[in-house]
Amino acid sequence: SPRGSSLCACAANMKVEMCMFSGYKIHPGHGKLYTRIDGKSYHYLGRKSASLYLQRKNPRKIAWTVLYRRKHKKNIEHETSKRRVRKTAKTGRAIANLTQEDVMKRRNEKPDFRKVQREQAIKAAKEKAKAARNRAKAASKSASGARGKTQIKSTKAQGRGKR
Repeated sequence: SPRGSSLCACAANMKVEMCMFSGYKIHPGHGKLYTRIDGKSYHYLGRKSASLYLQRKNPRKIAWTVLYRRKHKKNIEHETSKRRVRKTAKTGRAIANLTQEDVMKRRNEKPDFRKVQREQAIKAAKEKAKAARNRAKAASKSASGARGKTQIKSTKAQGRGKR
């Protein structure tokens, strides 16, 4: 009907204010208008909001205000989808004296193969150390034998000297 459409047009032109304290909409004919001496006007939802504002209360600490609900993430429907996190791309680097290819080759080896290699390396190192000990022993024996032949034993009287 033509009458219904005119009501809708009228409703669209209504000025809806926002409450200074609570953040709620104030429709025409409701709320309280407070004008300071400097001429600045404030709209409040009602006496309660105006009183709390004039008491300098923080709307973020009053549970029923919009600011409190935003701060404490209450009733947020449009931000339900989480942002996707970009996966960081890993870049390979050379480690110590190994090139990147060597690192990749070692990474792709089977653990059993690495274990066998490690055991062989340990065995080789032990054998090398044993051989070095044997060489050192042999050298010390030959050195002590050579010293024993050339050195003359001194008697007690010789060591004393003149008194």
